[in-house]
Amino acid sequence: MLPPKLNLPGEQRRLLKLYKALGEQEKRSLLAFAAFLSQQETVETPAKAGIPEPQLIPRPDEESVVSAIKRLSVSYSMLDRSTLLTETSSLMTAHIMHGRSAMDVIDELETLFISYYEELKKTNRVKRSI
Repeated sequence: MLPPKLNLPGEQRRLLKLYKALGEQEKRSLLAFAAFLSQQETVETPAKAGIPEPQLIPRPDEESVVSAIKRLSVSYSMLDRSTLLTETSSLMTAHIMHGRSAMDVIDELETLFISYYEELKKTNRVKRSI
């Protein structure tokens, strides 16, 4: 007997279809990225003492895209991850689905985080994790 058909929203059906089409390594990367995103929760507060300087973690010689996103998120903890979500997701997709090299994607991620940090300094608003 077959299990009852789930009535999932369109986004969930699309995600499941994409997941099923991935290889094992890509599935692990996607799950790691999803786990990372699910841990993010922030609240906005005005920056009274200015924007803190990033606590830059050195880039290792060998690094996955997911590890780079985690490293950059820690280095730039003052940034609101939700504002970075679309662009980081696009870069992750370019790596996983389109075969862009991890090194190129990580270079672009670093540039992205720097540019968002510079914009944050201009607007003087900071997000803190809760």
